[in-house]
Amino acid sequence: MNAAVRAVVRMGIYVGAKVYFIYEGYQGMVDGGANIAEADWESVSSILQVGGTIIGSARCQAFRTREGRLKAACNLLQRGITNLCVIGGDGSLTGANLFRKEWSGLLEELAKNGQIDKEAVQKYAYLNVVGMVGSIDNDFCGTDMTIGTDSALHRIIEVIDAIMTTAQSHQRTFVLEVMGRHCGYLALVSALACGADWVFLPESPPEEGWEEQMCVKLSENRARKKRLNIIIVAEGAIDTQNKPITSEKIKELVVTQLGYDTRVTILGHVQRGGTPSAFDRILASRMGVEAVIALLEATPDTPACVVSLNGNHAVRLPLMECVQMTQDVQKAMDERRFQDAVRLRGRSFAGNLNTYKRLAIKLPDDQIPKTNCNVAVINVGAPAAGMNAAVRSAVRVGIADGHRMLAIYDGFDGFAKGQIKEIGWTDVGGWTGQGGSILGTKRVLPGKYLEEIATQMRAHSINALLIIGGFEAYLGLLELSAAREKHEEFCVPMIMVPATVSNNVPGSDFSIGADTALNTITDTCDRIKQSASGTKRRVFIIETMGGYCGYLANMGGLAAGADAAYIFEEPFDIRDLQSNVEHLTEKMKTTIQRGLVLRNESCSENYTTDFIYQLYSEEGKGVFDCRKNVLGHMQQGGAPSPFDRNFGTKISARAMEWITAKLKEARGRGKKFTTDDSVCVLGISKRNVIFQPVAELKQQTDFEHRIPKEQWWLKLRPLMKILAKYKASYDVSDSGQLEHVQPWSI
Repeated sequence: MNAAVRAVVRMGIYVGAKVYFIYEGYQGMVDGGANIAEADWESVSSILQVGGTIIGSARCQAFRTREGRLKAACNLLQRGITNLCVIGGDGSLTGANLFRKEWSGLLEELAKNGQIDKEAVQKYAYLNVVGMVGSIDNDFCGTDMTIGTDSALHRIIEVIDAIMTTAQSHQRTFVLEVMGRHCGYLALVSALACGADWVFLPESPPEEGWEEQMCVKLSENRARKKRLNIIIVAEGAIDTQNKPITSEKIKELVVTQLGYDTRVTILGHVQRGGTPSAFDRILASRMGVEAVIALLEATPDTPACVVSLNGNHAVRLPLMECVQMTQDVQKAMDERRFQDAVRLRGRSFAGNLNTYKRLAIKLPDDQIPKTNCNVAVINVGAPAAGMNAAVRSAVRVGIADGHRMLAIYDGFDGFAKGQIKEIGWTDVGGWTGQGGSILGTKRVLPGKYLEEIATQMRAHSINALLIIGGFEAYLGLLELSAAREKHEEFCVPMIMVPATVSNNVPGSDFSIGADTALNTITDTCDRIKQSASGTKRRVFIIETMGGYCGYLANMGGLAAGADAAYIFEEPFDIRDLQSNVEHLTEKMKTTIQRGLVLRNESCSENYTTDFIYQLYSEEGKGVFDCRKNVLGHMQQGGAPSPFDRNFGTKISARAMEWITAKLKEARGRGKKFTTDDSVCVLGISKRNVIFQPVAELKQQTDFEHRIPKEQWWLKLRPLMKILAKYKASYDVSDSGQLEHVQPWSI
């Protein structure tokens, strides 16, 4: 929420508006006085990394009454406030909409009581309202993610990872209760991200007889020497009769039926706290800026809107349409129309649920029709967090589809040497939380090994290939595709899933691993900023990875509140460096006495990290001193973030579905795959999952610098500059349209 507050304040000041804090939510609006105070630029310094909200939030009974709203209107008018930005859940936003509807009536009543004059009634005739959804439950229809959800998932996954380490020594069953009174999003995504054995959700209660099914599943796990069982329960979990399923009830069942040592962990408000994730900071910053633009463009006829995330676009939706759909979900659950509830939650929720069911529960072998196809999985390029989750997902979906799954170890190098083994369902258990690449990965390209690789494909009768990796994987796929004329073994379906911290693969807005790297950069910047708080007037120069792609530097700068981020895609010269130094010198004269500058490792051949450090040190003499930090390979390591686990799991499952569909097409016809559409990159573009032939992607690639020619995140460059107090122009052409809510979220 603080990132949103910061963005609203700074964007408001940037466009020349007066911005006010209203402390303690609607209670502060009703009480007035010191609860409504003007904010300045420095008011929101150093709050990006702070959890909660610095302006407070409170439930307010008085605002539910007309009398309370009358007082609130009077307090706003005393300061000439007619634009309201509300960050909260559907209750807060519904209250704001009612307030807006009543506004003219409240003004007339205030004039009648003599509290304002007739001129004020005309001058302040309209109240504009824009909402942003702050809710860890992700329970608001119309937006892909609500502010706070990703951070809550981070807290949950941290706890699960900690619990899993104790499993090395104890055979235990853990029942983990997460928040979500009316929405199972947190429970579902965390179950998907950690490979939980069972999950209980309000929207999709277990079928009759679930008690026996669950106990059978847990006992099968024990028989396979699995030390740990994890069951995740949403606090609002129910059965098909709408009766609660509590964590204690589940524990009792496991202890009584199986006699297993079982522990209950209730996470409670831990999920609301802690440092916000990089994704939440960027999301909230974008929403805050969009909210200010929406208020500036509002007319008396514009309905109250809510700023939402649609794919990677900030959009505006009519507030009450979203609220209505959110309430429809609850109504469907109350009426036990659970399939409708899942559908109304959105395309993504239903997709998550289906993927979880496919990956968690293995059908008996005699129930899976065998395809007699061999599908191989390989990791290529530098390691990226989330690769193992992607491999696990591919293996399990492939087995569920009836294929025999083969793992290729150590990239194309290992492929040529025949390091290929069959991999089974239980072999990939517990892989989702592992960083790096368990299969091993190398940057070697297949070009010089084509003969050997073709021999291995023939020897192992490989019918399809899934490549998980970065730019080398993309180049490797192009080389295999080009070699089809010479080697018919490569005339099989081949698909690549992007996995690289650099996020530089053409055909996808996101790559597995980039979110984890971004969080590492953001955490490091937070610590560096904290270390500077004791030493006044210090500037840090931080070098990030990414090759020629500036994604990490740019987005890391936005998430960490940097003053500048130097990237290859936006050329800079000595004059730009000089103006940045002057900007920081000016900044040091105010209450803000530290600076943060990010530099992408290959942004310039001559303006190296050392050069920039020495330049800043020399030019800042007597005003500030400088330190530098090269983050290096720590950005590739660590446990994958919830986003990368979930994204890797889902996109890899889609890749296997594509392979299965292609193999079905050819069944019985002995078809050789020679067309372009049988060699694809699977990516996310805007909000769609797309399969793009590599032959087409060639035109969109800058091969010299190993980046796509067009990159969506470059349009966010001005945001960072504006929020760091630079004069930059912000293109609002992407926004400004009020769209209608659709029943989906990704």
